[in-house]
Amino acid sequence: MSSQKRSAGLLLFRFTDGGAGFEVFIGHMGGPFWARREAAAWSVPKGEYGPDEEPEAAARREFEEEFGHPAPDGVWVSLGESRQTGGKSVVVWAMEADVDPARAEPGTFTMEWPRGSGVQKEFPEIDRFAWCTPDEAAERLLAGQRVFVERLAEHVRDGRREATRRPRG
Repeated sequence: MSSQKRSAGLLLFRFTDGGAGFEVFIGHMGGPFWARREAAAWSVPKGEYGPDEEPEAAARREFEEEFGHPAPDGVWVSLGESRQTGGKSVVVWAMEADVDPARAEPGTFTMEWPRGSGVQKEFPEIDRFAWCTPDEAAERLLAGQRVFVERLAEHVRDGRREATRRPRG
């Protein structure tokens, strides 16, 4: 396997309007760089994985780290892979499930802040979660992740089931 960075994520969705529409569950990135941004400052719960970890297992692990609770059980829908602007390859699955954003207990990271101060501060990986319509998600998500919502919309519109499966691990 190459040294290219790879991430895996899980995009929850739920039907609305009696099944006529749907929403996706995304998170606003934590830390000082994203604090005052809304547009292109949200992400699918995802994270990096190495050559010794299956991407499905990484997606499950990252969901739990970022949301603070295990990924719900359900059928996973492959939304494929996309190369992000920085060269990272991201693979995402979708799952129909409903979780309460208020239950989030996100993991944290530590960084020097303010820069050059020598002071280490802890920040949540994701500082809040929300259910969004596909149009809202298109405004909020990082540009390179919007394709996953588009692919999910195609799946929902087409009613495809052949791409669904239960993940390993």
